[in-house]
Formats: sequence, structure tokens, C-alpha cells
Amino acid sequence: MHIRQSAGRTGSCFDNAAAESFFTVLKAEIGTTVWEARAQTRQDVLRWIAEHYNRERLHSAIGYITPYQARIRCRQRLDLAA
Repeated sequence: MHIRQSAGRTGSCFDNAAAESFFTVLKAEIGTTVWEARAQTRQDVLRWIAEHYNRERLHSAIGYITPYQARIRCRQRLDLAA
């Protein structure tokens, strides 16, 4: 896993707003954990994203529902339109 520091255009604070918001939450919720191995770190972060961030955490940008719920609603609307 290769991680690079993000860098947007000079003077534009909106370039990385979504990514910065995500990483702020990640750091606040599991950022103090110290892992022994990189593989375990990756596994724990991916589990946190799949189980908590996408299925439990409410997101203000999508009407205070989870990303999983938003995806289900979108699929339902597409099915109705078809």
C-alpha cells in the first residue's frame, strides 16, 4: 500500500474537501491505534470503512443517512425508472 500526502492547487481549499473530511474522521476514530504489521493495519482500516463508515455513520452531505442506505435508495429509484 503506497500512501502519498495529498496536495491540491495553491489557494483552493476545496480541492480535497471530501478526502480531508474522511481522513479527519478516520484519524479521530482509529488514529491512535498502533499496529504491529502493515497487513493488520490495512485489514483493520478496510473493516472500519466497510462496517462503520459505510453502514453505521450518518453523513450530513447525503441527508444524514449512511452511504449504504444511499446506495440502496439509488438502486431502488433506478429499478422504478426501468
